[in-house]
Amino acid sequence: MLLEFTFEVYTDSDSLNFFALILAGKYWKCLSAGYCGTCRSNLALCVGEGKVNNAIRFNTRKLVLLALLTGLVIVLQFLGAFIRFGTFSISAVLIPIVIGAALMGVFAGLWLGLVFGFVVLATGDAAPFLAIDPVAAIVIVLGKGAFAGLAAGAVYKLLAVKNRTVAAVAAGVVCPVVNTGIMVVGCYVFFLPTMAAWGMAAGFVNATAFIFLGMIGLNFLFELGLNIILSPAIVRLIQLNKSISRIRSDSH
Repeated sequence: MLLEFTFEVYTDSDSLNFFALILAGKYWKCLSAGYCGTCRSNLALCVGEGKVNNAIRFNTRKLVLLALLTGLVIVLQFLGAFIRFGTFSISAVLIPIVIGAALMGVFAGLWLGLVFGFVVLATGDAAPFLAIDPVAAIVIVLGKGAFAGLAAGAVYKLLAVKNRTVAAVAAGVVCPVVNTGIMVVGCYVFFLPTMAAWGMAAGFVNATAFIFLGMIGLNFLFELGLNIILSPAIVRLIQLNKSISRIRSDSH
């Protein structure tokens, strides 16, 4: 009955959005305090009260924002492929990943991290590793991006209930740490002989020195510093998004 009511009353696009929300587990509840677990606003969402369109609008905004951040990740990574500190390019894309994870949750961070990984593969930044072990290289590149976004979203969600500023800074720190950490672990597990050979050719005493000083050292410090410096801007964006959502919720 619920789905029949929805398809009869709303337009095709609204119905598909609503149906997708139901499949995603966003079941409509009106809690006593007027708090909605679907849109996180102070609205009572009941199909019987005809307020489900508010949830559709909210989720449409989330999809638009996610699409914009996805495009930003792609553009920044393509541009970043031409900016190198050391052997590999920097990852300025971690900023939109943190923003998306903070604003839209862990799965948005996961998605943006995966997009980041796919673009890294597409730009040829991982070509030296792909030439040696394609499967391991793909797993590492996609895994480090995905888990970096996932971790940023989880840390923000955990700490935001206490302090959003601390949560944003922590998410900004965790993202590059996880991204680089998985890369380092992957190099030790799958590419250690290669790291030793590359290090010797570059004049480093061993694989560890090459990994931390020649391959990821400056890149990691740049990414970490950039995220920390821009953390106040991330906090401001989150606050602005909350304010806009509250104003729009009150107007409906």
